[in-house]
Amino acid sequence: MSNFAFGTYRITDENPQHIQALIEAIDSGVTLIDTSSNYMDGGAERAIALALRNFDEDKRDSIEIVSKFGYIQGSNLIAHKEEAFEDVVMFSDDCYHSISTSFMKDQLFKSLSRLEQTKIDCYLVHNPEYFLLDALKRKKDIDEALDTMYDRIFDVFVGLEEQVKAGTVGSYGISSNSFAKENTDVEFLPYEDLITLADKASEFVGNNQHSFTTIELPINLLETEGLKCALWAKENGLRVLTNRPLNAQKEELMFRLADYDESQEYFHHLNELMDVCDNDDLKPLYNLLQQLDENKHKFGWLGDYDSFLYSQIIPHIKTSLENIEEANLDGMLKYIDMFLGEYRKMVAYECSKSTRISLKEELGTSDMPLVKIAIDFLLQEESIDYILVGMRSPSYVQDILSLKY
Repeated sequence: MSNFAFGTYRITDENPQHIQALIEAIDSGVTLIDTSSNYMDGGAERAIALALRNFDEDKRDSIEIVSKFGYIQGSNLIAHKEEAFEDVVMFSDDCYHSISTSFMKDQLFKSLSRLEQTKIDCYLVHNPEYFLLDALKRKKDIDEALDTMYDRIFDVFVGLEEQVKAGTVGSYGISSNSFAKENTDVEFLPYEDLITLADKASEFVGNNQHSFTTIELPINLLETEGLKCALWAKENGLRVLTNRPLNAQKEELMFRLADYDESQEYFHHLNELMDVCDNDDLKPLYNLLQQLDENKHKFGWLGDYDSFLYSQIIPHIKTSLENIEEANLDGMLKYIDMFLGEYRKMVAYECSKSTRISLKEELGTSDMPLVKIAIDFLLQEESIDYILVGMRSPSYVQDILSLKY
């Protein structure tokens, strides 16, 4: 049966609850923590270090840390614009990518510093297919692009074997979303030759055997194509970590495989705030509240709302409050904050209702909680070693760990 691991995608050292969740997970028997140099711009790795300070040396040594490199965002992007990293491809204005050996070393030693470690147990190349995606965008020949990408993977495998030899890395692998694509998909990352590349890299460095041990990819109730890659990995002695167990995609739509309760305080906070805004000065905000209430059931999944919140709602609120006297502003912001907290709960509730309707075929007649259905599916897969779950509160740690028993 698979084990649970702690995923730190949205974990930060600035949130005490996240650090307590890590401590709770370690106390409860979680032995693997998955992170990356770009998660919260290094905040996830700093949070891990803070959590581990609460344990003695033996306990700390029993925890395996898996980190990754590849993304150039945040402070890395600022550094890249001042002095460019090698072999960089651009994904978007605020996201670049590189798997060059020089960038790997730069990220490795920054991660070691943030983690307060002298060695990373397993270091993963993070989505190397970004080079392939860039080639497709530029309409380059796909076969030539694949050959070049494999050359790049070999080069960084050599660099990783050197770090294994130096003692700063225990083993290495690849985390790739493209492992989970169909083999006919242009974004599919062929994996059959990776062990051969690792063998050649270890021979080049002079190591007795390669240290390529791990793959990570999305597998969940709706996205099962990656099970083929997982089976190949197990047949070749590799370890399989699966991510996104509860955030699943079907026909380009995202679903959160979890049930949420209806907010009991929502209408109280809505009506209270609308009463405050029922005047000429705050009419734009009053209208926004009406629109939000009417459309709370129209978000595809909770991630859509979160994006909409930061891109549309918050800017609109800021504009609406520009002429409010400072003496009244703090009170208004408290009303708004309470409303938005309850509104998100209502959106989550509406999304979970529509998810059950949309996934009637996959869920059948089961009335079990969505989380349990999704996790049970993964626990039964013998090719999966670890299920990565982002457990951002101590209570959620216990909720997830209880699903295994």
